[in-house]
Amino acid sequence: MSAADTPQGTPGTPDWAARADHAARSVTRHFGRRLLFLPGTHLAASVRPSSHSPFQSWNYWWQAHYVDCLVDAGLRELASGSRFDGGDRPSAGELASRVVASIRLRNFLRYVNSYYDDMAWLALAVLRLDSLAARAQKPGRRRNARLQKSLSPQFESASTQHMGGGTFWSTKRDFKNAPATAPVALHFARTGHPERAQGLLDWLDVTLFEPTLGLYLDGAWVKEGKLVLAEEIYTYNQGPVLGALLELGGEANLAHAAALVGSAAEHLTVREPDTQGRLVLRGEGTGDGGLFTGILVRYSSLAAGDLRLPAATRATARELVLDTAEALWAGRTVRTDDANEASGKDDGGWPVFSTEPQRAAAETYAPGTAVELSTQLQAWMVLEAAARVQ
Repeated sequence: MSAADTPQGTPGTPDWAARADHAARSVTRHFGRRLLFLPGTHLAASVRPSSHSPFQSWNYWWQAHYVDCLVDAGLRELASGSRFDGGDRPSAGELASRVVASIRLRNFLRYVNSYYDDMAWLALAVLRLDSLAARAQKPGRRRNARLQKSLSPQFESASTQHMGGGTFWSTKRDFKNAPATAPVALHFARTGHPERAQGLLDWLDVTLFEPTLGLYLDGAWVKEGKLVLAEEIYTYNQGPVLGALLELGGEANLAHAAALVGSAAEHLTVREPDTQGRLVLRGEGTGDGGLFTGILVRYSSLAAGDLRLPAATRATARELVLDTAEALWAGRTVRTDDANEASGKDDGGWPVFSTEPQRAAAETYAPGTAVELSTQLQAWMVLEAAARVQ
């Protein structure tokens, strides 16, 4: 049994912090690399193994969640007094700061891009990075303030009364959806604009809430003067809505948050014999979908610890987090190919986590196939959430 399985003094209880460290080391060592070989830069490759071309494809949105995961690890470093990857390597906070700077370099010296949800996730992650710096009693970086100054007007511009409210998904400005509206609402809530945040949540309730399931549809267009819904329901869409409801608080929002946790447990968990009655959230595949379930788990962990919610709701949220984390951990496999390349030493290989929590990684990532960053960030995010609720 490894140190990541049970902590000293607590027989039979998983050490979720150690497991999260395991995932953090895997992503930072085996996906992380310098940008254009420049000192002090750091981004994560989109796939592993990948080419070493400095012009390989990248994904702004995935890097934003990379920053968020590094902040999670940094908060645990402060609590434990030790670095997730040993004392001779950069701290999680240092790596997160490098990623933020490198995103700007890779994005042609700007933080603005064509997708408002991308920008919202980076802005949210950088707010948390500044909070980490404050807890560590370090000054916030002026660069982070400039990032917020650059991106905040984008959210204001995209959140219009066209279609009755909501936030556009992209600069094409032809589609409003939950993936943009909910994180923008959360950003407004966290930056002192609760009225704007509430207005966006109200639009989601009127336009995209599906009352039979108690969940949010994906988005809406106006075509030929009529509202046309994108009726897909993703795990992703529920997570930031839950986060914004909790951030704003108030009786109605908290009641809605409690109902949303219950609906996720009822309709978004896997109903298969091998889950043995556990509340294991379904996966949403690869690509961008490889992050969707992790985002719902992140905000479920906040619900699990929110004493304003009923005890039964907190218990359900906790089950969603821990059961999904346990499924991902149990289904992991180990790659021994190119194990030395990123770490500089033989560390016994690197863990690969499944795209779908209820399935083994050996099934979703057959030996020799490329592994996507999004899915590994998702697993890391889930393990960090489990460490928080433990």
